[in-house]
Amino acid sequence: MRQQLTYLGLVLRALFELVRYDLIHTVCGFGPIRNGLIKQATKQAAKQMVVDADCERIICDAVLLATCLYWKPVLCLQRSVCAVRLLRSYGIPAKLVIGYRPAPFLSHAWVEVDGRVVNSSPGYKQRLRVLCTV
Repeated sequence: MRQQLTYLGLVLRALFELVRYDLIHTVCGFGPIRNGLIKQATKQAAKQMVVDADCERIICDAVLLATCLYWKPVLCLQRSVCAVRLLRSYGIPAKLVIGYRPAPFLSHAWVEVDGRVVNSSPGYKQRLRVLCTV
């Protein structure tokens, strides 16, 4: 892997991404966050890297730890956006998926890599309708 994958570095980057999300969302809403993910996916297509099999798990674990250390509650959308940005920065083709159930209403966001849920329970994929994929 070209980039050094250190756990502490990943946790710090995840904390940075959580702060970045909060700032952008507070000032501009979700639109710029979505547009940034679309741009990142386009750039990433040209930059596929070879990563080891544990890389996805390590990155998702680092994001989870960062959410525990964050000073306010982190919801699934913020956590998933952060995980997608970090996974893509290491060349992993991650997708943000937002799903819902109409009645009784439930919504959830998760990350998929090659059709597999990597940061949440796979049960959401079967139980919820997909609203958006970025």
